[in-house]
Amino acid sequence: MKFNKLSSMLVAALAATSMTGALAQTGKPAELKIGITTFLSGSASVFGVPAKAAADLYIEQINAAGGINGVKIVPTYIDEGVGGDKLLSEYRRVVQEQGAKVMLAAISSGNCNSLAPVAEDLKVVNVMWDCGTEKVLEDKRYRYVVRTQANATTEMVATVLYLLRQKPNFKTIAVVNQDYAYGRDSWELFRNTLMALKPDTKIVAELFPKFGATDFSTEITRLQAIKPDVVLSTSWGGDLDTFVRQAAQRGLMKNSLFVLPLAESSLERLGSVMPEGVLVGARGDHWFLHPEFKDDPKLKNFVAKFKAKTGAYPIYSVHHMVQALDGLVAGYDKAIKANKGAWPTNEQLADAMHGIEFRGLTRTVKMRVDGQGLEDQLMGTTKKAPGYAFPILDKMEIYPADLVTTPVGSKSPEWVKTLKPELIKSPRIVVFK
Repeated sequence: MKFNKLSSMLVAALAATSMTGALAQTGKPAELKIGITTFLSGSASVFGVPAKAAADLYIEQINAAGGINGVKIVPTYIDEGVGGDKLLSEYRRVVQEQGAKVMLAAISSGNCNSLAPVAEDLKVVNVMWDCGTEKVLEDKRYRYVVRTQANATTEMVATVLYLLRQKPNFKTIAVVNQDYAYGRDSWELFRNTLMALKPDTKIVAELFPKFGATDFSTEITRLQAIKPDVVLSTSWGGDLDTFVRQAAQRGLMKNSLFVLPLAESSLERLGSVMPEGVLVGARGDHWFLHPEFKDDPKLKNFVAKFKAKTGAYPIYSVHHMVQALDGLVAGYDKAIKANKGAWPTNEQLADAMHGIEFRGLTRTVKMRVDGQGLEDQLMGTTKKAPGYAFPILDKMEIYPADLVTTPVGSKSPEWVKTLKPELIKSPRIVVFK
């Protein structure tokens, strides 16, 4: 009898222990570990280091407010500057050994292309927080991989429209782009869009210096000889800074209209080197003097905190980092609500990330069923202004995302060929005087 009673007590204790263990596994974690890839070294670090500063600042802010449903975020950073193979190894290590449940990756389009299938295999939610390649979500449908900002198609279509609205009568164009995935893809998209909307344009040079190049004398000499009406460069980070400095020193920017869709991030660094009259994109509607949000408390307070922390104004990589974190919070909120208040699994979070709407520091971002974020685009023209040691944006226009983004199920290089010249005068384009 005593033996039976003891056995019953032991079984009950084991059952209770098992139930407690199960609850611990499915309940709210003590902390949420996330991995974040960004360039901390190399020429792209001028872009990646501010993004890390933004992540530190914004995660601290989220945690101070209680974290995500009471769970504080603990980030681990991975340097994209170490190269593809080492990055892939570090990515796996952070997920498999350190237990990261979410990854924010990456800046480089090449890295996004290589990491997306890995994230899917590992069943870890991967938020592509900055890369622009449209192919990654058009060539394959993912469950765990989403992007919380626009892709290159949205950016390039908006740039072409702005160019045609500001200088409709140009005849010739040349391109100087970094020789890697985004540089090649963005030019294909720009070219196809331009040919659809202004087919009489003559392309006089297509130049692709290597990624990380420090000397653009060959390209500048070629451009000085052929004298194109327009020079396009979708380069970014240190590469763009170097190209603009060398082009300005040799007088190239006085003879051709420069169109720089990613130059918002370079304005403060280049200072007075950047002349007036350059057409600039903000990779979204990201601008610390946003015509609609410059006095909005969320943007205004963050700009002040970021400048106090770093000594600089936030650039678009900063906005994209904040958007990724705000999107992640929105995804968890949706998943927790759908899970009746319980902490979600990776699968539940992944599913919740599709279809959410959230606001970063500026306009609202909408996530489509294919995981692509819809982000409006701000374009402007450089202009000197009192109180700033660098040119700010003038003649600003905002292009609604759905007007300039490839529909779900279509391929961007082909879709942009179907665009009609009437789009140039769309009444939905918002013009700021």
